[in-house]
This record gives sequence, C-alpha cells and structure tokens, in this order.
Amino acid sequence: MSLTYVRRESPAAATSPGRRAPQRPLSTLRWVFTGAWLTVGLLTIWAACYLVFVSGIQHARTQHQLYATFRAQAAQTFVPFGGLIAPGTPVAMVSAASAGLKDEIVVEGTSSQQLREGPGHLRTTPMPGQPGVSVLYGRSVSFGGPFGDLSSMHIGDSISVTTGQGVFAYSVSGVRHAGDLIPPLAAGGSRLTLVSSQSSGWRSGWAPESVVYVDATLNGQSQPDPGGRPRAVPPAEKLMARQSDPLTLMTILLWLQLLVVTAGLAAWAQARWGRLQVWLVGGPALLAGLWGLSDGAAALLPNVF
Repeated sequence: MSLTYVRRESPAAATSPGRRAPQRPLSTLRWVFTGAWLTVGLLTIWAACYLVFVSGIQHARTQHQLYATFRAQAAQTFVPFGGLIAPGTPVAMVSAASAGLKDEIVVEGTSSQQLREGPGHLRTTPMPGQPGVSVLYGRSVSFGGPFGDLSSMHIGDSISVTTGQGVFAYSVSGVRHAGDLIPPLAAGGSRLTLVSSQSSGWRSGWAPESVVYVDATLNGQSQPDPGGRPRAVPPAEKLMARQSDPLTLMTILLWLQLLVVTAGLAAWAQARWGRLQVWLVGGPALLAGLWGLSDGAAALLPNVF
C-alpha cells in the first residue's frame, strides 16, 4: 500500500509577493450604493447648470419674444395699463444701467411661472407712472437673474420704465432690506419699488437668503390710474412664494416617470443593441426628460430666486 503526501503551503507563502490572492467581486449592494451616489451627483450638477445657465437661455428666448410683442402693441397704443390684466401679459419695459437692466420686459403677475419670463408686476399695485407705489418682483439667480444686481444700486441712480401711458424716469431714493422702515410717500406721489433676493458670504451669487428692496421716486408728472385692479393675489404670487399646486406636482411626477422609463429602456437596449446606438437614440430623450423635470421643479423654488 502506497502513501500519498499532500504538501501544504504556509500562510506566509500563500500571501507572498509572488502570488496574488484571489480577488472577491464587488457585492451587488456596493454597486447599488455606488450607482445611487453617482446618479445623485450627476443630477445635482445638472440642476445647478440648469438654474444658472440653461434657464438663462430659456429666459433670453422668452424675453426676445415678449419684446417683439410689446413693441408691436406699443406701436398700436394697445399696451394695457389698468383694469384686470391677464397674468403673463407684457405691460412694461424697464432699464437701469447700474443694475444691468436693458429693455427688460415686465409681465403681469408675480408667481413663479410668470417670473420665469421676466420681472413681474404685483397686480394689487398701480402700474409704473401712476400715483402710489408700483411694485415689481424679479429673480436674482435663475432664469437670467434680471434683478440679481439690485443691491449694487445707489441713491440717485436712474431707472427708466415704459408703459402704455408713456416713458417714466425714476431716481433711486434708497436700498433697504427686510425689517427696514418703509419711507413715507407724499400725497399724489409715485414710487417704484423693485424687489428681489440676495445673498452674502459663502452663499453669495448662488443661494439667496434674504430680500432686497430698491425704492425710486418718479421725476415729473404721474399719469391717471384707471383702477380696476384686484384687491388680493393668490398665495403663489406673494413674495418668496413657491408654486406647489397639484397641477405643478403632477407635472413633476409625470416628467419623473418619463425619465425613469427612458433610463430603464436605455439600460435594457444597451445590452442588446450597442452603446453608441443607444446614446444616439436615447440621449435626446433623456435630455428632454431632464429639462422638463428641472423646469417643473424650478417652480418649487421661491419666486424671486
């Protein structure tokens, strides 16, 4: 009977530099966490790019269209300046060199939806050039940030506003913040107040945290106020309001579902079709889904952000 001897390697020999220990594959859970963090990171980068850059392109295109409409209506003396005006209607054009404003078209209404198009006129206040305090809201960061430089204005700076009643020149009388006293207005006087948000410190330029007001006094004679404006506005049109109505939330949900389905189909097709073909076909669909989702989610931000 023969004996067979089995040679056993010592632990040191098994892990010697000349030999590699077998590598254990990544667990499924680790892949899930890695993919989730990567997805969150990419979505965060996209959201920042959309709010600061992409939405600005969208704003510029909308302003171009509104400018053409406003000029055509002004040529026919058809720009509304009193009564009940439909939200989104172009009602004025404002310019202020010290705040970087040049021929910015103002629309009626101050909800998040209206302020995507440009500065908005608070519907419970008179139009610029009329007796009383006319209030305009504007975004500071997203959708072009037309009112992003309000805090840089100084006393004496000029503001020009064109409405259906003519061109009105204003001089800045002060810049104030939440809690500051509102300056009194003389009887029959006309004031323009521009309102937006601002930030400071490490949040400067991208995460507004407070409200800024610029008051300007009319130089010259005001025009009659025909009245007929609403006495109150919906909560969505108030300062720092968010548009979280059921329709907006449903729109966001539908865009999110479309994005998830498109991503799932792209992953399924990649294993059966080819990476290049999938990106050529699915890339535009994914971009459209991201754009629609971001546009809907932007309504959940404060209206002057």
